[in-house]
Amino acid sequence: MILKAAFVVILASSLIACSEQPQPPAAAAAPKVEMNSIAERYVKLVLAVGQHDADYVDAFYGPAEWKTDAAKQKIPLPQLRADADALIAAIPELSEAERKDELVALRRAYLKRQLEALQARVRMLEGTTFTFDEESKALYDAVAPVHPESYFQEMLNDLERRLPGKGSLIARYDAFRQRFVVPPAKLPAVFERAIAECRRRTLQHSKLPDGESFTVEYVTKKPWSGYNWYQGNYRSLIQVNTDLPIYIDRAIDLACHEGYPGHHVYNVLLERHLVRDRGWTEFTVYPLFSPQSLIAEGTANYGIEVAFPGSERVAFERESLYPAAGLDPSKAAEYAAIASLADRLAYAGNEAARRYLNKEIDRAAAAEWLTRYALMSPARAEQRTRFFDTYRSYVINYNLGKDLVKQFVESRSGGSPEGRWKEFERLLASPRLPSALRQ
Repeated sequence: MILKAAFVVILASSLIACSEQPQPPAAAAAPKVEMNSIAERYVKLVLAVGQHDADYVDAFYGPAEWKTDAAKQKIPLPQLRADADALIAAIPELSEAERKDELVALRRAYLKRQLEALQARVRMLEGTTFTFDEESKALYDAVAPVHPESYFQEMLNDLERRLPGKGSLIARYDAFRQRFVVPPAKLPAVFERAIAECRRRTLQHSKLPDGESFTVEYVTKKPWSGYNWYQGNYRSLIQVNTDLPIYIDRAIDLACHEGYPGHHVYNVLLERHLVRDRGWTEFTVYPLFSPQSLIAEGTANYGIEVAFPGSERVAFERESLYPAAGLDPSKAAEYAAIASLADRLAYAGNEAARRYLNKEIDRAAAAEWLTRYALMSPARAEQRTRFFDTYRSYVINYNLGKDLVKQFVESRSGGSPEGRWKEFERLLASPRLPSALRQ
């Protein structure tokens, strides 16, 4: 809805009395729009965009009638852009008193930038084409670094030395990893152990609301390996895609990333501290293609290191997860070392997506690039290109997001594990933007 300014004419009789010429009527400032009103309109605007883009609204747990009302009409895209313009203009300046509350100041910047990202997404729906970097900046408030093939080749050379033998590196890497696939029948038990340990470690440092929980489902035919659907009321639905083999290290990755202290905890803390404690309605909705996603994915990936610092992860996997999966625990350290080297190739996925979405290469070439430089199996690489089709530059949120979050948290933690948990939780419960992580 576009704001209409109200004007009040004030005539000051005392000024007229001391002047030969009458002074023109003075117009009072437009009434200050209350932030909670802006927040409500923002939520409804996000829901309206969701009528044009089925992937746009990742979560919503506000008043059910708002979603029902949004579904009753499909507001034209140009009108949605105009409404976002008006809403940005209506965001009031901070008062001196408000500047003393960091979260209040962050809230203003957050809403403005989220609305700008909404406008960019609407433009994309209207047919505007951005380059990969233009898109990531517009939607996620960040641009990933560019790396040449030589950057990844150095890492591949390290793996060559760790995996000697005949055949291509990807063939040797795949053969090595096949020894660490979790049998499908044992996956639920392995995943349950991983979740329980991630939750135990999180609760040692963070007090979560009573009743928080999530349900796990195993699904197929998805472009992603795992997904958290936040339901509100401190509940989540976590889906795990079993299309491709699940390796033993994915148990901790998924349990932490989707659950504790990742997406589930992130959404729970936002609901408790910002929605319930402060009444900030804007956090009842999560537009996927927005700066919020870099914070969400970055904290979810970095949270794995927070929960399992140093050698603690491989120790737990060896003592608990390997036996549950029926795998040889004596190989846990060897597998972790190879996985750590392979993790350094994380930005290779960005390069494949950048080239593919910029139309410099086609799907087959993108999949081949992922196989060569990201060491993905052909099936996994093909699945990843389908992820590019759906989520496009979203890929930067996983690796760049993790790096930005890690840098931000560790620069403030004082070097102690407890300080790291404290700063990590503060970030989870705040409306901080990706660009603010560099400050």
